[in-house]
Amino acid sequence: MVNTRRSWDLLSEDKRKKSIRELIDFINNESNEEIGIIAAERILDYFLQTVGIQLYNKGIIDSINLMKDRFENMELDLESLQKESD
Repeated sequence: MVNTRRSWDLLSEDKRKKSIRELIDFINNESNEEIGIIAAERILDYFLQTVGIQLYNKGIIDSINLMKDRFENMELDLESLQKESD
């Protein structure tokens, strides 16, 4: 069987399997219902598609803003080192 990687599925194979097990355990513990691997995979895929990309993009935007702040501070630090000419 060929493993098809979807663009929205950013999890490694190990992390995906662990997440499916945790999802099965969570539903069992929270609602006393048992679901199988296929149902858990579908739920995980749904959340990866709908929320995963938004969370990923939020991380990228936060990183961009952090870098902008760092460069602005570095620019101010460098300007403070400039010597005045007579």
